[in-house]
Amino acid sequence: MAKIMIVEDDPKIAKLLQGHLEKYGYQATLAEDFDYIIELFMKVNPDLVLLDINLPSYDGYYWCRQIRKISTCPILFISARSGEMDQVMALENGADDFITKPFHYEVVMAKIRSQLRRAYGEYALKVEERTVEIDGLILYMERMEAKMGEKTVLLTKKEAILLETLMKRSPRLVNRETILEKLWDDQSFVDENTLNVNVTRVRKKLHELGIHEAIETVRGAGYRLVPNWVEER
Repeated sequence: MAKIMIVEDDPKIAKLLQGHLEKYGYQATLAEDFDYIIELFMKVNPDLVLLDINLPSYDGYYWCRQIRKISTCPILFISARSGEMDQVMALENGADDFITKPFHYEVVMAKIRSQLRRAYGEYALKVEERTVEIDGLILYMERMEAKMGEKTVLLTKKEAILLETLMKRSPRLVNRETILEKLWDDQSFVDENTLNVNVTRVRKKLHELGIHEAIETVRGAGYRLVPNWVEER
């Protein structure tokens, strides 16, 4: 069952979309707090997002860019704006398609099915997924997920790159300069605390998987990942 996330601030349209999606067997989740779209996205981990442009606080273009930092899932804009520049803006900010209101629900369903086929089904590119594995800990880079046994956590792009770097060199030390080069194009504007924050976030994600104190800090040098979780399982 494909999961669809609906980001639409008109409750009537949102409910109608949800009803049609559920009628066709999809799992539809409505955004209710429009200040926490990314938090909901991370929780739901949808296969596709329906996204309006005119939203409270931040517009759909902003949220599309934020989603694109952590996911490549299909994003379809649904909007009353019909100008060419609106469609260009949507595509340039990372959307896959643009549907103008008012719309026929069958057209929306057809476009959703088309995008899902293209991303995951018969039209999807059959490429081998890039993974890194150490003693049962598996990192899926394309999905930006880490898995241990039956537990799975979602990662941001930087968290995934950081964990991949540590896993590939484990149990050897990875110096701070190497990590900074992987995470940021321009290191000169990255302060000490920014890297520490990202390491802390990865530690928390590993903790959710039942992996504790595996990332060691080597003062003045860098970090290393020590696979100490085998005994914990």
